[in-house]
Amino acid sequence: MGWTGLIYAIGETYRLSFDAVKCSVRKIASKGLPAMGNLIKVLGKDLENCPHFFLDFENAQPTEAETAVWNQVSAVLEEAHGILAELQSYNGAGQEIREAIQNPNDLQLQEKAWNAVCPLVAKLKRFYEFSLRLENALRSLLEALTSPPYAPMQHLEREQALAKQFAEILHFTLSFDELKMTNPAIQNDFSYYRRTISRNRLNNQQLEAENEVNNEMANRMSLFYAEATPMLKTLSNATTKFVSENKTLPIEDTTDCLSTMACVCRVMLETPEYRCRFTNTDTMLFCMRVMVGVIILYDHVHPVGAFAKTSKIDMKGCIKVLKEQPSNSVEGLLNALRYTTRHLNDDSTSKQIRALLQ
Repeated sequence: MGWTGLIYAIGETYRLSFDAVKCSVRKIASKGLPAMGNLIKVLGKDLENCPHFFLDFENAQPTEAETAVWNQVSAVLEEAHGILAELQSYNGAGQEIREAIQNPNDLQLQEKAWNAVCPLVAKLKRFYEFSLRLENALRSLLEALTSPPYAPMQHLEREQALAKQFAEILHFTLSFDELKMTNPAIQNDFSYYRRTISRNRLNNQQLEAENEVNNEMANRMSLFYAEATPMLKTLSNATTKFVSENKTLPIEDTTDCLSTMACVCRVMLETPEYRCRFTNTDTMLFCMRVMVGVIILYDHVHPVGAFAKTSKIDMKGCIKVLKEQPSNSVEGLLNALRYTTRHLNDDSTSKQIRALLQ
């Protein structure tokens, strides 16, 4: 049997397309093509470890079984676009704050700065409150996508509308955190707000804004915005909490859900037959962003992380897929892997992977 016949035969065995099998053969061959018998063993292991199916990020619709969770999560995600638009247009009150600080005895400038900051703090409060709703939405999805009797791969293939929502949460999370990291005005505005509140308390004055953002809320918001990647931290904590509260559910069921999603995204990006099914030009970037998001989440939640040899995520393959794209579209994603993961600099991370991310 020739190579073409072998690929067709393996495709029939694993119910995969010719292109999907050919992609795996190419990956294995890049390390040195083994004898045909050994190739079948290696390839079989590769196909079993990494699911090959198309996850329809563009058109997946909920089945009857998915509808209840889908509706709950959809109500949260409807707000996500507006939150990102507000954050993108967030300019801060830097000028007003500087003038007030430079002229501490000018009451008019103090009032001007305060009036500029208060609506911005109200906006920051909405962002923070949205993170709590997003946390609940993630929990509902994790419950649905890890529940017995199905394995994570079966869940993702059967419940594609929920998998798509999970992907949308990750896409929003990375987008929000990228915008937050590049906008120092957020923390500057909030710090000024808290200093002003404290100063007025010392003078036995209470401002109206305290009714909206009281001291307890301000403390929680302060912890949230102190994080470099606050939304990712929210998802990471929510996932860890989900695992600890569901003691009958092995942690592997949750981490396997994440590693399977990463693998599915990588395979779709690697396989021309899958890529050509994307009708929207933004879907490629969406898929890459989701892949990076689940890698980071896996690295925060899994005891040894995503970069260890025992990790179920093919980190080399994922990084290579990113590096094959135009650098201006993926540099932010590569930076997210470099600077927001937890285990990249562990001794267990191979030199090859570190070199790929340099």
